[in-house]
Amino acid sequence: MGRRSILVATGWVATAAIATLIGLGAIRLVGESLTGTPGGVRSEAEIERALAAPEPAPTTSTASATPGTTGTASATPGTTGTAPSANSGARRGFATDGGTAVAECGPGGVHLVSWAPAQGYRVRDVDRGPDDDVEVTFQGATRAYELKVRCIGSEPVAVADD
Repeated sequence: MGRRSILVATGWVATAAIATLIGLGAIRLVGESLTGTPGGVRSEAEIERALAAPEPAPTTSTASATPGTTGTASATPGTTGTAPSANSGARRGFATDGGTAVAECGPGGVHLVSWAPAQGYRVRDVDRGPDDDVEVTFQGATRAYELKVRCIGSEPVAVADD
């Protein structure tokens, strides 16, 4: 191997090392916003506190409708928190393995305020009300969860599917 080949190889290695160090320095300057989770990772207790807090402004979210398997499996949802609404009865959040929803009782009956599918699920069907009962169906690859809510008194309550 000639002296010139050794110099070219050494120059190439030095240039690659310098470029790598400059890249690492730039990433360190940018920090967590590039390499980390936005907002950080939350503990289970922090998530429960956030769900129990009143919502500042309700939003409605829907998932894209994509073809999937059919068939449903009823789930027994659990409540995640309550917060009173200024213009109607109580507002309560419900959770299933397929997703979450917030319902509110009012003069016209129960109304779905918002809903969001869990990761790996989509919203297949929504009856948002107001009506005697409302429901949202979260569809996964192998299973569907139907959440049906009705007002008992002025409280939204999850009920079994008829």
